[in-house]
Amino acid sequence: MMPPKPGPPPRVVPRRRVVARRLVAVGVVVIAGLAIFLIVRIAGRGGGAAPTAPTTTAAPKPFRVVFPEGFTRAEMAERVQAVARIAHRERGVHPKLSSKTYLAASGPRVVPGFGSKHRRLEGFLFPATYDFLTRTTSEQLVRAQLEAFHENWARVNLSYARRQNLTPYDVLIIASLVEKEALAPDERPKIARVIYNRLHAHMNLGIDATTRYGLNVPGTKSLTEAELNSTNPYNTRNPRILGLPPTPIANPGLASMQAAAHPAPGDWLYFVRKPDRVHHYFTASYQDFVRHERLYGYP
Repeated sequence: MMPPKPGPPPRVVPRRRVVARRLVAVGVVVIAGLAIFLIVRIAGRGGGAAPTAPTTTAAPKPFRVVFPEGFTRAEMAERVQAVARIAHRERGVHPKLSSKTYLAASGPRVVPGFGSKHRRLEGFLFPATYDFLTRTTSEQLVRAQLEAFHENWARVNLSYARRQNLTPYDVLIIASLVEKEALAPDERPKIARVIYNRLHAHMNLGIDATTRYGLNVPGTKSLTEAELNSTNPYNTRNPRILGLPPTPIANPGLASMQAAAHPAPGDWLYFVRKPDRVHHYFTASYQDFVRHERLYGYP
């Protein structure tokens, strides 16, 4: 037998070239893996099932109660009850607010800035629009009104009133009288001046609104002779009852508070409502006052 014919000698590859080829192969594998990852990622974003977002519960829609300027505490309680009934009728819920709980929550207490005496909250329940939820309590609503009162009261400069020997509570009482008497906004400071002037002259104030408040006589009913002669401390129509009524007779807004602290300059002692039922005629003369009463059709 013949021995096999020797073939060509084996090719010797340099070590550096082997290492380079191996690095290239590893790079190809890595790049291919990244490409597959990106394709899957993009496909997941563009189609198929999107990631599930965490579910959130919508916040409950609040209710709203509006307290106009000049509302009394009793009228606010009635408004609270009316809004609670509407909430039940329209949404089928039972708010915690009610006239009974509101009256209980707005009972007498010490009011910061007005001495250590427990005061009725008439005058301190700031009139505005308030939102509430089904679970809102009357105590929380009253607290919000008191906070709004203090925020607005802080904007009232009492320096002039103090020079007239009036306390902050006196100014608040005057503000409530202005709120009930003034219908034209620009007349608030004038009505406040009449009150200042009559206090200075030691005259009774002669304001029907105080008498109605003290005797619980609605504005739609005429005051009787007996009511006008009543010794009720709120009856400022009685010439023997001088000075301010014991408490505010309503809850005033900021404009009336500022007017009560800064009355307009003038010597007026009387005012009578004009036939438009909005504006007043102001005068310092009693005879002029009576003449205009007759002119405007009052007895």
